[in-house]
Amino acid sequence: MPSEFMSGVNLGGWISQYWQASKEHFDTFIREEDIERIASWGMDHVRLPLDYPVIESDLHPGVYLEEGLHYIDKCLEWCEKYGLGLVLDLHRAPGYSFGTLDTNTLFDDETDQQRFVAIWEMFSKRYRGKRDQLWFELMNEVVDATSERWNRLAHRAIEAIRAIDPERIIVYGGNHYNSIDELRHIELVSRDERIIYTFHFYKPHLFTHQKASWSEVTKLYNRTISYPGRFPGLSEFLDGHPEFGGGENDLANTFMDKALLERYLQPAAEFMEQSGRKLYCGEYGVIDEAPLTSRIGWHRDVVDLLRKLGIGRACWSYKEMNFGLVNKAGRVIDPELVRIVSTRE
Repeated sequence: MPSEFMSGVNLGGWISQYWQASKEHFDTFIREEDIERIASWGMDHVRLPLDYPVIESDLHPGVYLEEGLHYIDKCLEWCEKYGLGLVLDLHRAPGYSFGTLDTNTLFDDETDQQRFVAIWEMFSKRYRGKRDQLWFELMNEVVDATSERWNRLAHRAIEAIRAIDPERIIVYGGNHYNSIDELRHIELVSRDERIIYTFHFYKPHLFTHQKASWSEVTKLYNRTISYPGRFPGLSEFLDGHPEFGGGENDLANTFMDKALLERYLQPAAEFMEQSGRKLYCGEYGVIDEAPLTSRIGWHRDVVDLLRKLGIGRACWSYKEMNFGLVNKAGRVIDPELVRIVSTRE
């Protein structure tokens, strides 16, 4: 089995989901001192989200941009210097972004699929000498009607990577934004122990994304929610907005606590027991709109539950991004929150 990454943080907002695609931003948002600090906290890896336009222009497919690849190279160099691993996550791919579902073409367009596979072939050749300290995560938060098309493309990319680098650790997630409930629909790669399966954990969404402007239900519900605790006025809200009822929002009579989180994590426990495969939680976190004591309490309980299951994790996110451990100036939001998410043992 591959060596494990147990405690890490995402570098969101740097070369993915950036506010501006400028040299000034890329040169300053994350620096060597940030990686040194993350290592000093006791973490063992970072997850590096990447949007493909940083390394490839739509005007010149297959021509990879050294000025963009430079940032991955530097991050890997810094991680090696300070003893951290790195998960390279393709956050946005040719023809696919989890933020523009209506215009995605990846699963319909063979040219986009060829570009997707070719990116991973390029990375496989470029980083062939970097093994256990660098994992490849195929794509972030796939959303499609069913899992079949993503499973086919993922297996195609894995086969291409394996042809170049048979030992590379590959991270492979499921449908519906890497939902823990979709682990059962991932088509496992038989006899390949160097694949780690992944999910994201932001449950319950009404709490972790409270007041988030990009989520229609949280924007309209617009309540401050404490953890542990209940969901104030939720019955009345759902009566007025029945389109949001059911599923994970059916929490009007629910007390949110560690026991609820443990139930939400049960699909992960079942996946590992039934498949014998390792899992990695590539994202988890609580928005900074939540009360700080509630953020701390939720993280403490989630980290404890993941550790007991033996699941490695990377919190979202290091800097800003509405979920940051540090603010724009690099100041730590709360030392106790940092201590909790950095805990390995």
